[in-house]
Amino acid sequence: MPPPQPNPPPEDAAAPAVHPVIQNALRVSLSAKEYKVLHERILKRSLTLNNRLPSPAKYESIVRTSNKYNVAAIRASVRVFLGVSGGMSLVEAVIARIGKGDTSTKKAPREAFLRSPKFRLALSLSLVLLIHRILYRFFVRLRANLRTEDARLFRERNPRFSQALTSKYAPVVGASLAGAALGVCPQSKLRVTIAIYMATRSLEFLYNALNIKGYLKYKPWWFGSWLLMPISCAQLFHAFVFDRETMPKWMGDLLLRFSGSYIPQRPEHFPAAVSWPSQHDLVDSLGSIANLKWPKFISPILHPNNPNPLPKQIKSISPLTSPAHPNIASLSCAVLHPSTPSCSTAFIHHILNSAPALVRFITITALAMSAASYKKVLSNPLSSINIISKRILSLTAILSASTGSFWGSICLLNSLLPRSTLPTKRFFISGAMGGLPFAFLEQARGTFTYIFRSAIYSAWATGVKRRYWREWKTGELALIVASWALLGAVLECSPEAVEGAGLRKGLAWLRGDGFTDPVEAALKRKRRATVTQQDEGEKSA
Repeated sequence: MPPPQPNPPPEDAAAPAVHPVIQNALRVSLSAKEYKVLHERILKRSLTLNNRLPSPAKYESIVRTSNKYNVAAIRASVRVFLGVSGGMSLVEAVIARIGKGDTSTKKAPREAFLRSPKFRLALSLSLVLLIHRILYRFFVRLRANLRTEDARLFRERNPRFSQALTSKYAPVVGASLAGAALGVCPQSKLRVTIAIYMATRSLEFLYNALNIKGYLKYKPWWFGSWLLMPISCAQLFHAFVFDRETMPKWMGDLLLRFSGSYIPQRPEHFPAAVSWPSQHDLVDSLGSIANLKWPKFISPILHPNNPNPLPKQIKSISPLTSPAHPNIASLSCAVLHPSTPSCSTAFIHHILNSAPALVRFITITALAMSAASYKKVLSNPLSSINIISKRILSLTAILSASTGSFWGSICLLNSLLPRSTLPTKRFFISGAMGGLPFAFLEQARGTFTYIFRSAIYSAWATGVKRRYWREWKTGELALIVASWALLGAVLECSPEAVEGAGLRKGLAWLRGDGFTDPVEAALKRKRRATVTQQDEGEKSA
C-alpha cells in the first residue's frame, strides 16, 4: 500500500508565477499588511474587484522577499517623491487658477518636468529618505559585527577607528550624511532656511539634554530663552534701517503699524499738492542721518534765511521737519517727534497711543488662536478668559515698551554718546534695548527661536550683500549634515530632550522604525523589565 501523500498547499499560499518587473512594482507600491487592510475595508465590499484581485495571502506570497528593509525604504521614498511632486503641482494649479483673470502677470515659460524645481525638490527629499535609511541600516549592522568576538583582532589593530564605529552614536552620525542629497534641490534659499532651522533646533534640543542631565543646574535664575530676543532684535532693527530686504517683510510692516507716534503716516488734512515722505522714507532718512554722524537740527523757524536747513540726502523729509519745535537739538529727534521737544514725553505719548491698537490686534489674534481649542475654553470659561486676558495685557505692555524702546533709544544714545561714536552701529544697541522687555514674556520659546532664526538669516544675507564674507557653496549642506548628526545623537542619548511626540515619531520613521515614539517605547521597556523582575522575585520567594 503506497504511503499517504501529504495534502497540497492551499492555492493562496503557493507563489504564482509573476513577471519580476510586476513583482517589484507591487512590492514598491503596497506592502502585504497595507494590501490586507485595503482589501478588508474597500476591495472586499465590491464583488467584481474581490473576484478579480488576489486575496491577501496570495498577494503576500507574490511580494514576499528576504530584504524587507530595503524594499520598505524604496517604497517610502517613492511615496515621498509622488507626494511632494503631486502636492506642488496641485498648488501651482490652484495659484494659476486664482490668477487666471490677472492680465498683469506674465505667463511663465513652460519648463521640462525633469528640469523643473518641483521635480528636483521631490527627488532630493526622496533621496534623503532612501539614503538615510540605507546608511542607518548599514552602520547598525557594521556596529553589531564589529562588537562580535570574530572582530577582536580588528578592534585591537584599530582601537580608535573601531571605538568610533562601535559607538552607539555611529549609526545616527553616519546616516546624517544623507543630508548632502539636498544638493539636488536647486533652491539655495530653501537649503539655507532648512540649514538654519535644523541648526537652531538641534542646539535647542542639546540645551534640553544638558538641562535634563543636570549640567545646567547652577545656571542663574534670569538665564533663559528670552536672551535670544536682544540679540535677534539688534540684528533685525539694524537690518530694518540699512538692509530691509534681508528681513521678513511682515516684521517691518508690524513695527511701522504700531509706531505711528514716531514714524507717522501722511496726515489726513495735509494738502494733496505737497508731497509727504512715506514711513519707509523716514526710516531711510534715519540711516542717512547716522551716516552723516548725527548732525544737529537747524530749525527753519529760528533760521528762516538759511537756504539749506537739511542735508541734501534727506531733503524729502522737509514737510515733517520744517514745522518741528525750535527747542529740538538733534535732527533725528526732529524726525521722530517733531512736535514734542522732550524725548521722554514722546516715549510716554507712544505708550499711550499704541496701547489701544495693540489691544485690538492682540485680542483678535488671541481669540483666533483659542478657537482651535474651543472645547477646553467652554469646559472652564472663567479660567480660560482670565488666562487670555492676562496674556493680552502682558503682550500689550511688552510690545508697546519694545516698539517704543526701538525708537526712543535713538534719542537716548544721542544724548549719551558723542556724534562720531558708533554712528551706524547704534541701531544694534537700540535693537537690543527693544528686545529687553521680552524678558517678562513667559512660555514663548517657540516665538523667540523663530525670531532668532530670522535674525540669523538676516545677518547671513547682510554679510553676503556687503561682502563681509563669501557665500560658501554647499556650506549649508555641511551645516545640515552636522545639525542632523547632533539631532540624532541627542535623540539617541536623551529622547525626552527632543520636544514633541510627533517630531520624535517622524525621526524614528526616517530611520525605518515606524511611527513609534522613542520615549513611549523606553517607558514600555522599563515597565516590562519591572514586571519581569517582580515575577522573578515572587518565584524565588
